[in-house]
Amino acid sequence: MKEAEKGRLGGEVPVGALLISQSNEVLARDHNRCISRNDPTAHAEILVIRHAAKLLENYRLNGMSMVVTIEPCPMCMGAIINARLDMLVFGAFDPKGGAAGSAYNLSDDGSLNHRLRVVPGIMEKECRELMQDFFRERR
Repeated sequence: MKEAEKGRLGGEVPVGALLISQSNEVLARDHNRCISRNDPTAHAEILVIRHAAKLLENYRLNGMSMVVTIEPCPMCMGAIINARLDMLVFGAFDPKGGAAGSAYNLSDDGSLNHRLRVVPGIMEKECRELMQDFFRERR
């Protein structure tokens, strides 16, 4: 939530993400930076994956977990799957574009070579309200 708030204060869509190691160490944390970087791929999930992969000098992040405020989009789920994360924990569902059970379910797609455990609904109300408030303010 703190990372999402940082993004909101910077005018970004308030999504925050953490990448956590098997020993419960936070390896990376970030928020959306698409607007500030003029980069449509600068979602919080992508940024933490990039940071951790560089830190560990490995594109495979086996055994790690991601915690994110909003259900990831298809691009981010693709990155999460390709990074071989073990678990995804998220707050609010994104019924219009979520790819971990809402609009799509890439996390359990039998045609892909990796599946991960998904734990939805953690601090769901707070995460949903943060997004709703952000878009209400923008209108």
